[in-house]
Amino acid sequence: MTYQASGTFDVKLTQQPATSDWGLGRLTIDKQFHGDLLATSAGEMLSAMTGVAGSAAYVALERVSGSLHGRRGAFTLQHTGVMKRGEGQLTISVVPDSGEGELAGLTGQMTIRIEADAHNYDFEYDLGQAS
Repeated sequence: MTYQASGTFDVKLTQQPATSDWGLGRLTIDKQFHGDLLATSAGEMLSAMTGVAGSAAYVALERVSGSLHGRRGAFTLQHTGVMKRGEGQLTISVVPDSGEGELAGLTGQMTIRIEADAHNYDFEYDLGQAS
């Protein structure tokens, strides 16, 4: 059965030392989720900038710990984002078999929206055998 979760989140990105001089950046991620997902997360992001305005990419992994619609546990999200001259595509997926506790078997996709300086998420998920 597929479920829907939504809410807001606060995020703190902290720049880390660069490991190259060709536009590669590294940041740590600290988030606090509110709403249907009451959790914190920590992760790392790599970004690549180009010489063309509005073109870049990022990948990230973050470990989320807390409760999802009252079920306690943890899981890992994988991000892949690409911008081509201002047109973006973002995929955020649960890493297979990363769910623990009452979130074992979790699969799903998350979308992020930024509206009026607020970060919002929508999370479509399934708990497989655990539901």
